[in-house]
Amino acid sequence: MTAHTLRYYERVGLIQPVGRARNGHRRYSEADEAWLNFLHCMRATNMSIREMQRYAELREKGDATSLARRKLLEDHQAAIAAKIMALQQAHALLSHKITNYKKIEERIRIGGPQSAEQEFESELATAS
Repeated sequence: MTAHTLRYYERVGLIQPVGRARNGHRRYSEADEAWLNFLHCMRATNMSIREMQRYAELREKGDATSLARRKLLEDHQAAIAAKIMALQQAHALLSHKITNYKKIEERIRIGGPQSAEQEFESELATAS
């Protein structure tokens, strides 16, 4: 995570200010690093900053907010599942198109270059 991202996360309240070493570098604990990893993961799955802020606010309030936090994460998980399904469908379509192009390329390699128009004219001549 970049220093810019860390400063931004601090500014918007996703992370609390942390202590610094003599050289000015931030000193993060293991718990801080685990939280940063979670935030990074949520951002990578397109969770909005607003949702992350909501989650962070609930987290600060402790265990009494576990139901709300779980609900927020379940909603996000459902959005990820829908995105995965859409990506799988797009992947299948691309695979189909690539297979078709390979067939066209193979046909051209074996039979020589022939445009679709030439094929159509050839079929018409044969049908007559």
